[in-house]
Amino acid sequence: MSDKKLKPKERAASAPSPTVGGKETILVVEDEELVREFVASFLGECGYKVRLARNGVEAQEVWRQHASEIDLLLTDVVMPQKISGIELADKLREHKPQLKVIFTSGYSLELMEEHFKTRTDFNFLPKPYAPTKLKELVRSSLDKAA
Repeated sequence: MSDKKLKPKERAASAPSPTVGGKETILVVEDEELVREFVASFLGECGYKVRLARNGVEAQEVWRQHASEIDLLLTDVVMPQKISGIELADKLREHKPQLKVIFTSGYSLELMEEHFKTRTDFNFLPKPYAPTKLKELVRSSLDKAA
């Protein structure tokens, strides 16, 4: 038997608590099918209810059917069908001013500065983004006071 004392295991550095998901409803507007399906699946696994649209025209139809339950709009800025994500957000906020919005784009915010220079009521998530960043931004956006 050894006289050697066993050292207590060092405690692992406490990791920040994981960002909690939620039960809110998110309208995801994304023209890239793989991105749209991945985001829907990931947010669904986080507990959110997800409504999908491929473009602004579809998003407006989804909105007409489910506006009362949608808490957050997650939209690409540049989309086909003549309605940009910015125009879509403005239209939906006419009906629901407290709607939270996250814009995404493969273009940097600096390149899109012209679109956002007078806006302060949004969050921007550059593509490609890590799922954890998406989850954190969704939760923090939903938790912000209107």
